[in-house]
Amino acid sequence: MQTLCDALADVVFFVKDEAGRYTHANLTLVRRLGLKRREDVIGRGVEDVFPARLAARYAQQDRRVLEGGTIEDQLEVHLYPNRRPGWCLTGKRPLPLAGGRRGLIGLSRDLGAPDGRDPTFERLGRVVAHMQAHYAEPLRVAALAQLAGLSVAQLERHFQRVFQLSPQQSLIKLRIEAAMRELCGEARIAEVGLACGFTDQSAFARQFKATVGMTPRDYRALHRDEGWPGGAR
Repeated sequence: MQTLCDALADVVFFVKDEAGRYTHANLTLVRRLGLKRREDVIGRGVEDVFPARLAARYAQQDRRVLEGGTIEDQLEVHLYPNRRPGWCLTGKRPLPLAGGRRGLIGLSRDLGAPDGRDPTFERLGRVVAHMQAHYAEPLRVAALAQLAGLSVAQLERHFQRVFQLSPQQSLIKLRIEAAMRELCGEARIAEVGLACGFTDQSAFARQFKATVGMTPRDYRALHRDEGWPGGAR
């Protein structure tokens, strides 16, 4: 699997042991960590290859999976060494090991470009344009479906096919992207959250951390820290 995924520039693949140390990592992961050799990753934990602010969240995810949980198509932002955010969908599953031990296997795939050839692309484009213009407002999926002339179930299905995301995930993506831009400025964090469509500061902090891997405050501090590293894990 590692060898197969080495050829996929848009997929990060990894396996970790019961202590959360990498036992396998494809070359995409190695490169996105800013490293040159697979051996620079194998045997190390997230705390060894990521800044502490990022590593804490990734380690929390790993503990959840090592305890038997799963993560399915979680929308996340990966922060790369050139400071360019990259959106992906991440999955992690427990992996049985010899002697009754448990590790984990994970895969993150970059969010691809929308399928502009899909017959519903134009009508879905009306929904996306509306979301882009009104992401800071309360938006109901039923109202978005009506805008596209579709049922809620049809809207969900077509969105997944064309954008690889649900309408709810697409809205979260828009709001988090706006928040990342605003956090580069001087506005108070609570003001940023409200301006980006979150009902209160705690909801903003919770969703931002789940998506970006750190709190808005930590993201602002990391962004201002010259030369910070990052990547997919």
